[in-house]
Amino acid sequence: MTKYGVVVGSIRENSFSKGVADALVAGLPEDAEVNYLNISNLPLYNQDFDADSTEEYTKFRAAVAEQDAFIFVTPEHNRSISAALKNALDVASRPWGENAWAGKPALVASQSVSGISGVLAHHVLRQSLVFLDMPTLQQPELYIGNVQNLADENGHITNTDTQNFLANAAKQFVTFAQKF
Repeated sequence: MTKYGVVVGSIRENSFSKGVADALVAGLPEDAEVNYLNISNLPLYNQDFDADSTEEYTKFRAAVAEQDAFIFVTPEHNRSISAALKNALDVASRPWGENAWAGKPALVASQSVSGISGVLAHHVLRQSLVFLDMPTLQQPELYIGNVQNLADENGHITNTDTQNFLANAAKQFVTFAQKF
């Protein structure tokens, strides 16, 4: 059974990113183990803690190491990924030489309330994943624009076409992830 880690770049309650992540998870096999990794409680990465890591760092690194593949969903903050997501990437890639992300296949989706669809955040995240040695599904590209028109007030994706698109993308990711 494959363990899929889900990292939602927005820590806001009822976020659209969480709604997109849920719609992707709906496309995974019924027997998949899905683990949403909480990034909201991670202290800012500080190299001073590499020798004696905080409990939050240690638990998060272990949770990352336990997963077989990852689904990342990011909002766009100031033409980049959220600070919380960047911090999570940093925490689990350190100390130097102990990158817990390495070799794990990834799927990237971005969303935005604008028509730009979080495309810049999407590519910033992909660039970080290249450095972290995470093979990333290239197609389909998952840019979800004007997401507020596709979701309810709780962030759940309600548009049937979008639900189907995301579920089908997750199915393609399953095939991709099995190669690793």
